[in-house]
Amino acid sequence: MSSPGSLSSSSPAALVSALRAAGCVFAEDEAKLILATASTPGEAASMVERRAAGHPLEHILGWAEFHGVRVTVEPGVFVPRRRTEFLVDQALAQAPRARVVVDLCCGSGALGAALAAALDPAEVHAADIDPAAVRCALRNLAPFDGRAHQGDLYDALPAALRGRVGILAANVPYVPTDELPLLPAEARDHEPRVALDGGTDGLGVLRRVAAGAPEWLAPGGCLLTETSERQAPAAVRAFADAGLTARLAVSEELSAHVVIGVRP
Repeated sequence: MSSPGSLSSSSPAALVSALRAAGCVFAEDEAKLILATASTPGEAASMVERRAAGHPLEHILGWAEFHGVRVTVEPGVFVPRRRTEFLVDQALAQAPRARVVVDLCCGSGALGAALAAALDPAEVHAADIDPAAVRCALRNLAPFDGRAHQGDLYDALPAALRGRVGILAANVPYVPTDELPLLPAEARDHEPRVALDGGTDGLGVLRRVAAGAPEWLAPGGCLLTETSERQAPAAVRAFADAGLTARLAVSEELSAHVVIGVRP
């Protein structure tokens, strides 16, 4: 996006014009959200200028709506995608009475918060290797008495969770390394690489998560992760190779592909 320069007016029309000039497709909607969030006209103008400079809207607002829950999204933390709401729906359909939930590669903790809200009461844990993500997840899980842990995948989790997890939601990074430069600037420049880079074929982290899942899942518990249409067949195989009963769920409307694996 190109910057519109210093805004001389913070009227709604001026903000919309500045956002539209910067290439924002949903300029009117974004201006409304900025005006509703900003505490002063000057702050609104500053937020628009940051948006025009390419910052994700959610980082500017400080929050995102995800599956009916408003989650805090701090700068430098992965922004929850709307398509990932499909993963939440699939988890609730597969395990509607789950009482222990883990949000692995949690980012903001949006998955954990959404599942906690729907399953209340549930014991919810989130984990990420990025300390900024863990701090953000702690804030989002606090209303549900959830916990967040820092570390590399399962190494971050309390040992007492082994064999008890009903829903293991893992929104793993799945962009192949050599395709990272092709991502939109919002993601490429403002989200952590560790939340995007899935290795040579994009499935490196997914395979590690699948291989470790049976040790942590309760009998009948499920692992769910998002992937791309192109990667889906290999992702399903990775789940099956780990001993899980695997299938693929697809939402054409959201362009979402979720692999579901159940521990027999």
